[in-house]
Amino acid sequence: MDFSVLQTSPLFAGISGEDIRKLSACLAPERKTYDKKDAIFLAGDKVSAVGIVAKGAIQVVSEDFLGNRSILARLTEGDLFAESFACADAGVIPVSVYAVEPSEVYFIDCRRILTTCSSCVYHARLIANMMRILAGKNVWLSQKIEILSKRSIRDKLITYLSAQALQVGSRSFAIPFNRQELADFLGVDRSALSKELSNMQKEGLLSYDKNRFRLSGGLME
Repeated sequence: MDFSVLQTSPLFAGISGEDIRKLSACLAPERKTYDKKDAIFLAGDKVSAVGIVAKGAIQVVSEDFLGNRSILARLTEGDLFAESFACADAGVIPVSVYAVEPSEVYFIDCRRILTTCSSCVYHARLIANMMRILAGKNVWLSQKIEILSKRSIRDKLITYLSAQALQVGSRSFAIPFNRQELADFLGVDRSALSKELSNMQKEGLLSYDKNRFRLSGGLME
């Protein structure tokens, strides 16, 4: 097992590579690989393990019975997924998770993370890290709700792009979505989204090239 991969995960923040190697005997992570478009979880699956992306990229998607889909998150190396449902003992997961490129994932039973044992001294750090991760996901969920609450496509775009700019501390940045994925993330029609982006560029509010954007000073005020 490549323990250096786990060092990229916030779950193991503050724990050295050698200590992660020792800790793995207690956590017993299970490694699985996926091809592009493979389903990692489907809505309704039972979930008891936290997933850690070791390689590639995945998307968390909400789908309804009519085939409408909304991208909730795109996750890459080191990111966790399904932790809220696994730790809450929710039983089943209400969203689907797909690999969007060839990916490798480690799964760790949530009980092994949250239950201390006499032979391991790292669980206090793991539990603190997990609480920090869950809190961060709650903050992001609040931001996502704010974005989706906007009525117009322009307002959704401004809220989302402004949040991305603030996150990196620059008016120039790249987003992790192509046009269709951005439309699915914002819950809007792709053609209408492209038209609004074109209008905003003509008005000097922003400029873009594929997934790279630059916001004008006025838009950030």
